[in-house]
Amino acid sequence: MSWVNSITAKLELEVIAIDGKTMKQSYDRNQSQKPLHIVSAWSASHQLVLGQKKVNKKSNEVTAIPALLELLEIEKSIITIDARLVSERNSSAHN
Repeated sequence: MSWVNSITAKLELEVIAIDGKTMKQSYDRNQSQKPLHIVSAWSASHQLVLGQKKVNKKSNEVTAIPALLELLEIEKSIITIDARLVSERNSSAHN
């Protein structure tokens, strides 16, 4: 990954990875509560979570991603995301 770091440093770009995770053991069977699912933005260069957005119970990551991106200053950034989460709406919203 050093070649990525050299390119992004020269271009003064930051790589931000977007990924969703289900929190282990965050469910409650007795209360019929589903596990907590969040989408996070990770700064590769700073090794830091820049922001997180909870995925609504009756939704999915695709709807949480635009809300997360709106919280961040992503100008001059390269955003990476799982291919299965890319929708036309998300990819065109932040060109």
